[in-house]
Amino acid sequence: MKITVSINLGGYSFNIDEDAYSELKLYLKNLELHLAAEESSSEILSDIEARMAELFRSRLTAYKQVISMTDVREVIVIMGRPEDFSDGESTTRKERFAGPGPHRMYRDPDHRIIGGVCSGVGAYWDLEPWIVRAIMLALVFAGGIGIVIYLILYIVLPEAKTTAQKIEMKGEPVNINNIKESVKKEFDTVRKNMKL
Repeated sequence: MKITVSINLGGYSFNIDEDAYSELKLYLKNLELHLAAEESSSEILSDIEARMAELFRSRLTAYKQVISMTDVREVIVIMGRPEDFSDGESTTRKERFAGPGPHRMYRDPDHRIIGGVCSGVGAYWDLEPWIVRAIMLALVFAGGIGIVIYLILYIVLPEAKTTAQKIEMKGEPVNINNIKESVKKEFDTVRKNMKL
C-alpha cells in the first residue's frame, strides 16, 4: 500500500504516489531556479506544467488512475532537465525533424491572413508562408480547386492554440528549451507591439 497525494498541475487534478510527488516537486523547483533570471519565467513555467499535464493525462486509463514514479521519470526524460540545455545550442533542420517530438499540422493563428491554413502548412513543411499562398492562389486560378482544398484544410486542421501545439507544428520536440524559447519570442513580440 502506498500513500497518494492529490495535486493540481496545469489546471488538471492528479493523484500521484508520494515518492513520485517528491521527484516531481524537486524537478519543478529546479526548473524554477533555472528560469529565475528569465523575465517571463512564470509564463514559461505555466506552459511547461501544461505540457506535463498533457503527458500525465495520456498515461491515465480506466484501470490506472494514479501517476507513478515511472510516469514522472518518463515525463522528465521527454521534457528534459534544465542542466541539459545550453543557450548556445542550435539545431539543424535534420536534427529538428529527427527529434522525439510529434510533427503535426495545425492552422497557424500567429501568421494568418485569412484562416491560418497556408502559414500552418508552411510551418509543417518548413516553407515560407508566401510560397504556400502563391501555390494556393495558382490553384484558385487553375480551375478553382484551390478554394476547395483551402476549405477542406480549414475544416480538418485544428488551430494551434497552446505553446506545445505551436512547437509541434514546427516539428520540434516539446521540451523545456523549446517552450522557453517560444515564450520568450512571444514575450518579445508583445513588448515590441506595446512600444509601437
